[in-house]
Amino acid sequence: MTRAILAESPYRATLGGPSVTMDRDTIETTLRDRIKASADVKTRLAADLDGAVAAADLLIEAILTDHKLILFGNGGSAADATHLAAEFVGRFRFDRAPLPALSLSDNGSSVSGIGNDYGYEDVFARQVTALGSPGDVAIAISTSGTSPNVVAGLRAARAAGLHTVALTGAAGGVMPDEAERCLRMPSTDTARVQECYMLVGHLVCELVERTLFGGR
Repeated sequence: MTRAILAESPYRATLGGPSVTMDRDTIETTLRDRIKASADVKTRLAADLDGAVAAADLLIEAILTDHKLILFGNGGSAADATHLAAEFVGRFRFDRAPLPALSLSDNGSSVSGIGNDYGYEDVFARQVTALGSPGDVAIAISTSGTSPNVVAGLRAARAAGLHTVALTGAAGGVMPDEAERCLRMPSTDTARVQECYMLVGHLVCELVERTLFGGR
């Protein structure tokens, strides 16, 4: 099927012709290898859950004292921030009262306007300064741990008295030094790290939800 689709594709020439096709055995081997790699990383993640528990405790304390969660990141991390904010505002495992959370990449006008007027490095820091209050929790997501605008957002959060949580890859970059709680995914493969973000985010969300509204 893959070969047939490629043969009819107008992109065949730009993709390099038939040499880019894979036989069925190669396809299945590749997919199994990726699934195994993902499972192996999650197994390593399960060996140390202290960071996730500590992050959940920080979020619970903030919510109980009428504070909110502010999430941000670039690209796929921006999508993860939006996804996790929606889990808190909507629901995760069961119906309950909404929890205050927002993703800073969702306001396209703010992101593009700040980026145009001040520079892309300021797109999160300026929003954190405007929207954050002491006691809120800033959750920054960067696979490299060095994204300038994400690091700037963390620094702005600390300066404004927010608590800080970072999600990053195994290398960590500068984020361990910039956040109160830094959760490192045990991989340097971007795809595997991003898969762990959602797992860890869901685990933290479930801990928060069950603690505040009762286990189900």
